Amino acid sequence: MYQLKFTEDVCVKCETYDCLTKCQYMKFDLQKAKEEKWKLIRGEDNSIIKGCITCYACEEYCPYNNHPFYLIVERMEKTGYHTAPKPLEQSQIIAMEAKGRIKQKKLKDPVINMCYFPMLTGSIKGELFKDASIVVGSDIFCNLMFLHFGRQSTTNERLPKVIDNLMSYYVKPNNLKSLICYHDECFGTYNHWADAYGMEVPFKTIHFFDYLYDRLVGLKSDIKSLNLKVAYQRPCSNRLCPETDKFVDGIFQLIGVERVKRKYDRENALCCGGILEVQQRFEQFKETQKNNIDDMKSSGATHCVFNCPFCFWTLAKSVKKVGIIPIMMSDLCQQALAE
Repeated sequence: MYQLKFTEDVCVKCETYDCLTKCQYMKFDLQKAKEEKWKLIRGEDNSIIKGCITCYACEEYCPYNNHPFYLIVERMEKTGYHTAPKPLEQSQIIAMEAKGRIKQKKLKDPVINMCYFPMLTGSIKGELFKDASIVVGSDIFCNLMFLHFGRQSTTNERLPKVIDNLMSYYVKPNNLKSLICYHDECFGTYNHWADAYGMEVPFKTIHFFDYLYDRLVGLKSDIKSLNLKVAYQRPCSNRLCPETDKFVDGIFQLIGVERVKRKYDRENALCCGGILEVQQRFEQFKETQKNNIDDMKSSGATHCVFNCPFCFWTLAKSVKKVGIIPIMMSDLCQQALAE
């Protein structure tokens, strides 16, 4: 079993406790944050475990990369706390397990990992994805979503096999050298979670937006400026790779899109609310969605752009009700190429 790289001395020296004082769902002043954090570290009863909505944000807020969110999830599991009803949790664990359907393929670069979204593979088409290969399914599902259920052990146990499965897709003597991650969750798993637990990843990963930006640069002469004002719905798992947010700005600039200035964006982004609904925090779910959508509307956005399919499925209907068009980032890019 892989062990979390967490250092108590880092928290001893911390003067701000940003991991808690910046939280948008639990309210802590500095003194209360310090008290509750140390209860968490010592394994004592604390208010963090039951108050945490598992939005990943404290991983970004911690200036020392000391993995406060992963520690919270470990304590949840150790104390037997379940963020969602146990039957729902267990049904997801069973549904998402590997099915053993790996078949070797003569894959050629670029290879795009579509995670567990086979219903979206049809969007990988046109000049933007010319000659791209696709891998998809439960056998290569990163399983990081179980952090939302307070179960790091499921990810810990399954990820080594997932990595083996990705390597097994290639017909020997070819090997997987680089992988484009469609979903932030996969990219975050291989670039952040794996490092936090000392797990080796034998291939390079490329964020989907990094790939899109490079392709758009190559197709620049074919781009038709869209002249749109958009709100970007930043997903929870992008908290594990905040450095990739620069590609959102780069893509928008290339296709003639303005990312409107609003309260709930970038580091201050709000969860789509989907996980709150799963956790049956219905009042918090309604309040979070209302604050987020009201902010989009008041900022003048005509479109809401998504990368995470779960965020899209959660918010699309609600943003449409207020006259904002929901759209996936790849579809927006294809519009700019008139595809």
